Amino acid sequence: MSETTNSPVVESAGGASAETAAPHRYTAALAADIEARWQDFWEANGTYEAPNPKGDLAGDAEPVARPKKFIMDMFPYPSGAGLHVGHPLGFIATDVYARHQRMTGHNVLHTLGFDAFGLPAEQYAVQTGTHPRVSTEANIVNMRRQLRRLGLGHDQRRSVETIDPAYYKWTQWIFLQIFNSWYDPEADAARPIDTLAAQFEAGTRPTPDGRAWSELSPIERANILGEYRLAYASDAPVNWCPGLGTVLANEEVTADGRSERGNYPVFKAKLRQWNMRITAYADRLLNDLDALDWPEAIKLQQRNWIGRSEGARVDFPVGDDKITVFTTRQDTLFGATYMVLAPEHPLVAGSDNGNGTGSIVPDAWPEGTHDVWTGGHATPGDAVAAYRKQAASKSDVERQAEAKDKTGVFTGAFATNPISGDQVPVFIADYVLMGYGTGAIMAVPAHDSRDFAFARAFELPMRCVVEPSDGRGTDPSAWDDAFASYDAKIVNSSGETVSLDGLGVTEAKAKITEWLADQGIGEGTVNFRLRDWLFSRQRYWGEPFPIVYDEDGVAHALPESMLPLELPEVEDYSPRTFDPDDADTQPETPLSRNEDWVHVDLDLGDGIKRYRRETNTMPNWAGSCWYEMRYLDPHNGEVLVDPEIEQYWMGPREGQPAGGVDLYVGGAEHAVLHLLYARFWSKVLHDLGHVSSSEPFHKLYNQGMIQAFVYRDSRGIAVPAAEVEERDGGYYYQGEKVSRVLGKMGKSLKNAVTPDEICAEYGADTLRLYEMAMGPLDVSRPWDTRAVVGQYRLLQRLWRNVVDEATGEVTVVDTEPDEATLRALHKAIDGVTQDMANLRFNTAIAKVTELNNHLTKAGTPVPRTVAERLVLLIAPLAPHIAEELWRKLGRTDSVVHADFPVADPAYVVDETVTCVVQIKGKVKARLEVDPSISDADLEAAALAEPAVVAALNGAGIRKVIVRAPKLVNIVPA
Repeated sequence: MSETTNSPVVESAGGASAETAAPHRYTAALAADIEARWQDFWEANGTYEAPNPKGDLAGDAEPVARPKKFIMDMFPYPSGAGLHVGHPLGFIATDVYARHQRMTGHNVLHTLGFDAFGLPAEQYAVQTGTHPRVSTEANIVNMRRQLRRLGLGHDQRRSVETIDPAYYKWTQWIFLQIFNSWYDPEADAARPIDTLAAQFEAGTRPTPDGRAWSELSPIERANILGEYRLAYASDAPVNWCPGLGTVLANEEVTADGRSERGNYPVFKAKLRQWNMRITAYADRLLNDLDALDWPEAIKLQQRNWIGRSEGARVDFPVGDDKITVFTTRQDTLFGATYMVLAPEHPLVAGSDNGNGTGSIVPDAWPEGTHDVWTGGHATPGDAVAAYRKQAASKSDVERQAEAKDKTGVFTGAFATNPISGDQVPVFIADYVLMGYGTGAIMAVPAHDSRDFAFARAFELPMRCVVEPSDGRGTDPSAWDDAFASYDAKIVNSSGETVSLDGLGVTEAKAKITEWLADQGIGEGTVNFRLRDWLFSRQRYWGEPFPIVYDEDGVAHALPESMLPLELPEVEDYSPRTFDPDDADTQPETPLSRNEDWVHVDLDLGDGIKRYRRETNTMPNWAGSCWYEMRYLDPHNGEVLVDPEIEQYWMGPREGQPAGGVDLYVGGAEHAVLHLLYARFWSKVLHDLGHVSSSEPFHKLYNQGMIQAFVYRDSRGIAVPAAEVEERDGGYYYQGEKVSRVLGKMGKSLKNAVTPDEICAEYGADTLRLYEMAMGPLDVSRPWDTRAVVGQYRLLQRLWRNVVDEATGEVTVVDTEPDEATLRALHKAIDGVTQDMANLRFNTAIAKVTELNNHLTKAGTPVPRTVAERLVLLIAPLAPHIAEELWRKLGRTDSVVHADFPVADPAYVVDETVTCVVQIKGKVKARLEVDPSISDADLEAAALAEPAVVAALNGAGIRKVIVRAPKLVNIVPA
């Protein structure tokens, strides 16, 4: 709605005539001139360049010797729409913090790059034929222009772009480090894969079938090592979207099983994909959260995503095979009355065309099968095949949702409960996921709500094995829901070789776990919800894999000398798409169409041979998993990052035992995926000795969101917010009443306000102040263009306190400030210092405003010592006007590296404070007391006060509540 607001020329009292009378007034035009000049100055003089201890970015030894601060924003994606005013919130905040840290004696590294691979650029290329690099680089140029205009103090020498081959050379190099590593449980760390091969070769580690390593073929050796590699290819269940022609990560699939982009159906399919074995690091990823300075809510999300649970593995015999389950309630094993497999479970996956290899599904229904178990199908094979097809159309989120109607079918097979010996029917149902645990559960319907509902729907038996403590009895047929409790006693749980009756849950779990191990049919184990990271995408615009396959299909790493492997040119950027509803399709990637690139003759150390390149590309997460390291040493072509430079900026130190970035600011929407993936990569690189830090980000801060009102017409379509009129308590667009809701800001919602608009109307310093003053940084807040003028007025008053608007001359005087001004000044310095350190920029601005107003109301020229410190206080927030006023005050150095003011404690504490004395909650007296008065002295003074004595009128005192130095509350007897 910026078009409807007053311009600063109008705001500045009188338009052209006012400017004639006050030609040196702070206006938008003057702000634009000041800001452009100082931005040019900073760039020309390398004002924000942070020296490294060595290398091409080394500098003076003095700054390097200072305490360091590495401050980062989350990588932005260079959108074609450019920035709206919501985007820079975090960028401005980190800039303010970084500026304050420079002024308090730190060597500050603060830069910004671009996470530039991504689907939007590829889809734009598909639509227009424009190469993704061309459109992406144009978007980067525009965003750099917009960011520069905001006066952000970035070290531009360190900026990186993930699409630069010089950058993704090292993304590919890291992939190869992960590919060529395995997780050694004894070392609790990643080690080179050669050390594992050496164990097999020496015979200290047996091969799976017991043969000597020398007797195995190259293919067999490769397959065995592939089972250990931290990056590996496997046939994995994936989210296949025929309408987009690509596999999607879980985060790209909506809750109703459709693609986030395009809203196409998504199906489960098995495809050969690259994966990262992040599960090997589950315990460390979980345990190492404790040492990080992150919001507890984010830590909790990561803990829940990793999902560690202790329980037992139990084998249930089924024919000549067995079904292995993981359970956290092994104490209820006697109550397992049926089993449920995921529809993708290998014991039924071969059943679509008859039994299939390894299938437990029989040809015909067993005698006495309940009709409700069959789903109306003539044979178990038909039932299983139909249900598997139905389940494939649902997302994992849908499958885990609490559905009113439970679905599933009997496989026709029975398993044996290993402790009771009972035959229990085996079902498949979509609420069991192949990706969690073993893809199979033992169902104890009497003590699990979901199992209870399933058992009721399919007329399955229940057995109470945990004695209810709510008086409901032990007959589940009379219950309305399951009884699930840890605070209860085990019953009905005795067999020939073990009895759990009378034990508590904890004791029963320990006893049955020991029994399972003794019987060789199970063991205590730990399970994780975390799955390995699917790392392949069927797209063009991403990092190529540095992998080739020989004629036997064995994957080989490209040597470092062949990196970077650059993206080739292709005629068509789009993956082949299919009928959105055709699940029986396979991906065809854009890279696979360039035959000359795909098939290549290489010498990988054993002569020239023909190889086939990997034609998938890496996901857009790859480049952002390690960019903090490249900021440190961005031009190094020999190593990822020089060890001494990495140690200087990110190495472990007191208070930061795992090292990492000092402050990382970004949205909470990246709570799990980006942060978890980056932590994983850091730990692998740390284990292999490439970096000293085992965590990428020591302190994390999540900024809130700048929201905006969205106006919609009767059709629900967004209308331009700037053209909406407010009248008679309603909102109207072109005469039609429209609805208004607070939501996101964006181009598609037609409510976006660009920083360019606000900079043109008020100046960048005003925009910076407004965004920081809107509220606490971590809270979302609505944008209101009409309120921006408040910060503009602050800057005008600040300007007037230093500069004569008529002559342009400095008006400060070389006199000593009075005591009231000194107290106002030092209280502001003290408050702003604390607020800056704690990212409370809104309250810092309030304190600067209070000081500025004090000086304005005084009506006398401002003492130079006060004016200088006022300029320094506002410098991190409004750096352009601060530089200009600093120069006008006769200073020749940049305010960027000036010392931040230090408060004099003598002026921070008031000489006296007013203490309120209450009797029965009513004020009876006010005392002027020393701020440091003790509770005892304050009580004595209050009780001796004549007005209090008179009010008590001889009454006794039951209690005196003292809150020194501001309150005494007397309760008479």
